[in-house]
Amino acid sequence: MPAWILQAHLPMFERSKRLATILRVFARYRLLALLPPDYQKPWLTALFACVRPVAPDAARGERLRLALEELGPIFVKFGQLLSTRPDLMPPDICSSLNKLQDQVAPFPGAQFIALVEQSLGQPIDALFAEFSAEPLASASIAQVHTGRLKSGEQVVIKAVRPGIEQTIHSDLKLMLLLARWVAALNSDGKRLKPVEVVEEYHNTILDELDLMREAANAAQLKRNFTPARQLYVPTMHWDYCRSNVLVMERIWGVQVTDIKGLNAAGVDLKTLAELGVEIFFTQVFDHNFFHADMHPGNVYVSTDRPRTPHYIALDMAIMGSLTREDQYYLARNLLAMFRRDYRQVAELHVVSGWVPKNTSVAAFESAIRSVCEPIFAKPLKDISFGQALISLFQTARRFNMEIQPQLVLLQKTLLNIEGLGRQLYPELDLWATAHPFLERWVQRRYHPKTLWKELKRQAPDWLEQLPTLPQLSLDALHSAKTLAAMAPDVQQLAKTLERRERTRPWRAAAALLCGAGLMALALRLGGSFGLGDWLALSLGFIGVVVALVCR
Repeated sequence: MPAWILQAHLPMFERSKRLATILRVFARYRLLALLPPDYQKPWLTALFACVRPVAPDAARGERLRLALEELGPIFVKFGQLLSTRPDLMPPDICSSLNKLQDQVAPFPGAQFIALVEQSLGQPIDALFAEFSAEPLASASIAQVHTGRLKSGEQVVIKAVRPGIEQTIHSDLKLMLLLARWVAALNSDGKRLKPVEVVEEYHNTILDELDLMREAANAAQLKRNFTPARQLYVPTMHWDYCRSNVLVMERIWGVQVTDIKGLNAAGVDLKTLAELGVEIFFTQVFDHNFFHADMHPGNVYVSTDRPRTPHYIALDMAIMGSLTREDQYYLARNLLAMFRRDYRQVAELHVVSGWVPKNTSVAAFESAIRSVCEPIFAKPLKDISFGQALISLFQTARRFNMEIQPQLVLLQKTLLNIEGLGRQLYPELDLWATAHPFLERWVQRRYHPKTLWKELKRQAPDWLEQLPTLPQLSLDALHSAKTLAAMAPDVQQLAKTLERRERTRPWRAAAALLCGAGLMALALRLGGSFGLGDWLALSLGFIGVVVALVCR
C-alpha cells in the first residue's frame, strides 16, 4: 500500500485499533454483566465469552474500576464522574469507582520546560530563580512542578499535558459511539442516559483543559472568602498564566484525609468537620459560587492554628452556581424535608417548575413519603444528608423531573463534603449545622436590608429605563386601541372558523358527490347520454349546491 494512502487512513486505523482494545478490555472484565438482563443479547454474550476473563470472582464494581484503570487516564476520569452520579449508578459501583486514582506516569521534565518556555515566551532561567525538574504531582490532564519567582515567592507551575486534547477528543468519540450502542441495545436505553452522561463528561473535561478559567475561578473564590479565614485559596500570578500554563502560590498543609497527621498537629477534628459543612452552605447560598470538585486530593488543612483550623482549596477548574429561584426552592425543600412536611416538598417542586405543572401533588407527596420515612426513622446524626437529597431527586425523576447539571454538581459536592466530614468526625451531625444556617438564610432573603440591597442593585437599570416609560406607555395604549379596533374582525373570523368546523362533514360529503359525478361522467365521455349519465350529473350538481351552502 502506498505511504500516502496509509497516512490518510491512519486516524481511522488508530480509532479502530483503540475501539478493539476497549471492547477487549470490556470483555476480559466481563462488563456486560453490569447491564440489565434485557441488554445482554445472546450474540454479544457469546462474543464476550470468547475472551479469557480477568478477576472473574471480583465484584462488578471492582471489575469496572480495574477495566477503567487499564484503559488509561481519560477513562479513569470518566469513572470518577460516574462515581458522583448515584442517581444513575448503583451504590456498590459508586463505592468502587470512588477508589479510582488519577495518577499517571509523568512526562519528562525537559518537555515540561519546553512547554512553559513556549507559552510564556522566555527561557525558564529568566522566568524563575529556582525550578525543580522533578514533578511534584502528575495527573491525567496536567503536571505540577515547584519553583521560586525572581521576587522570592515560592510557587507551583502547572501545565497541561502535551497532546492530551487530541487523546481526549479521540477517546470521547469512541465513548460516544459505545454510549449510542448501549442506548440502542434496548428500547429502554434512554433511561440510563448514556449519551447525555458522555456529553456532560465532554464539557467537564474540556473545562479542565483551560487553566485561565481555573485561575479566574480561584481568584473569585479567594475574593469570596476574604477577609474571612474559613477557606484559603492560593494567589494566582497572572503574569505567568496562560490557557495551558498556570503559576500560583505554593501552599503547605496536611491533606484532609491524613487523620494521623491532623491528630499529631493537635487539630480539633470536630470543629474542622463542622467548618467544612459551614463552608459548603456559605458557598452555595451566600456566595452562589461553589467548588464542585472537592475530593480529598484537592482539600488540605492549615495547621498553624490547630484549635481554629481552616481549609485550603486547590484545583478550581469545576465550579457551580444556582439561579436565585433554585437557591430559594432548594433551601425550602431541605427545611420541609427534614420537618417531614412532604406536602410542601411536593408543592415546592411543582411551583419551582422542577416537575411539570400537571403533576399530581397527592401522588408525588405519597411517593416522597415512602422514600423519606425509612431515612428519617434513624437518628439525625446517622442520616446521610447527600443521600437524602439524591433520594428526593430520584423520586422526582419518576415524575419527569429533568435534573439540571448544576443540581448534579451540588449533589456531588455535598456527598464529598459529608464523606470528608464523617471521616474527620464520625459523630458529625450535618443537620445540626445546616438547619440553623438555612433558617437564617431564608429569613435574611426577605429581610428589609436584603430587599433594600436588591433595590439599590436594580435601581441603575430602572433609572436607565425611566425616560422611555412615557413612550412605552403610549405604544402600549396604541397597541391596545389597535387590538380593540380589530376585535370585531377577530370575532367574525372566529365565527367563520367555527361555522366551517361545523360544516366540515357536509363539505366532505359535497366533495364526494362531485367526485362521484365527475368520475361517472369521465367513464362515459364521448358516448350518448343515458340514465346513468344524468344520475352522475345530478350527483355533481347536488355536491356543488352543498359546497356553496356550507362555505
